[in-house]
Amino acid sequence: MLDNLSFDSFTLAAWLSLFPLTYLAHVIEEYRGGGGYSNYLMTNYCVELSPEHFVRLQVLGVLLMGLGVIAGLALRFPLTMVAILSAIVLGNAMVHTIRSIQGGTYTPGLVTAVLLWLPLGSVSLFAVWPFISAGKFTLALAVGFVTNCVVELITTRRNVIS
Repeated sequence: MLDNLSFDSFTLAAWLSLFPLTYLAHVIEEYRGGGGYSNYLMTNYCVELSPEHFVRLQVLGVLLMGLGVIAGLALRFPLTMVAILSAIVLGNAMVHTIRSIQGGTYTPGLVTAVLLWLPLGSVSLFAVWPFISAGKFTLALAVGFVTNCVVELITTRRNVIS
């Protein structure tokens, strides 16, 4: 049985596919919203990240998330992967929300973070919680936290990225 849950493979694949699909929506908002995330980083953190490099990094992120979905299904740990991806999107949504509240302004990506990722991440974590071990759940949360920390370090370090 797939991580002890009686969903069929199609349902799990559809559920997991929501993460890269919503990531694409999030990237579009970050690229176009409020002058773009590259402009936001320069204005608020003195970090130069060209729009081209931003797109390359986001394409890598979408590919890695898609690879995670495939690995979770192929290696038979889809619910653990749901928890990992949920922790990642929840962390990102919290970063966008906190930055917007602290700055008293919109940050590119806030709308999709709040309207898509907060609900998707929260509902998914609560849904899988009873069906995976405490160790797997804790690992998923840790992976999500570390992933968000790495992304923050990459995007807010004060140097030129072109």
